[in-house]
Amino acid sequence: MLQLIINAVLLGVGLAMDAFSVSIANGIIEPDMKKGRMCKIAGVYAVFQMMMPMIGWFLITTVEGIFNSFKTFIPWIALILLLFIGGKMVIEGIKDRKQGEKKEEKEQPAAKLTFGELIVQGIATSIDALSVGFTISDYSAIKAFASSLIIGVITLVICLIGLLFGKKIGNKFSSIATIIGGVILILIGIEVFVKGIFGL
Repeated sequence: MLQLIINAVLLGVGLAMDAFSVSIANGIIEPDMKKGRMCKIAGVYAVFQMMMPMIGWFLITTVEGIFNSFKTFIPWIALILLLFIGGKMVIEGIKDRKQGEKKEEKEQPAAKLTFGELIVQGIATSIDALSVGFTISDYSAIKAFASSLIIGVITLVICLIGLLFGKKIGNKFSSIATIIGGVILILIGIEVFVKGIFGL
């Protein structure tokens, strides 16, 4: 059991890094984020990060052939989703800066993360965790769930730290916060894609 916990914690830390980076980006674009909203955002990432290994475990233990075929699309899905959200944020940030400081201040609430965008981010940052199904494929259902739960808790904590850190940066760079956040998301998408395709 101790080995399972250690492995799950290590997996959780590794898998949460993308969500951590996205949390920083979200904190940057919304430096006045309340604690309840922070918990909601981190909670969504944690739930997705917990669900994906379980889905992967289920697929690998039942329909391995289908899962192996789908696995090749994982980096492409993450890249497309993060490029879309990141690119949208960069374009909005550039438009706001061109319209002047006063208008930017008035439109700042529009830059806040919508629920739909949060769900897309949750999927994009956790989809690579499907592959953890291979790692835990020899676990029983209870052990696989326990491992996934630990991964989810680790993600929650790491994302809350990322949001706090992002908020501090956001207060210092509020005038270009949306652009910085968008660029971070684009870079994460490229990183996930390169790692998935080239195994780097």
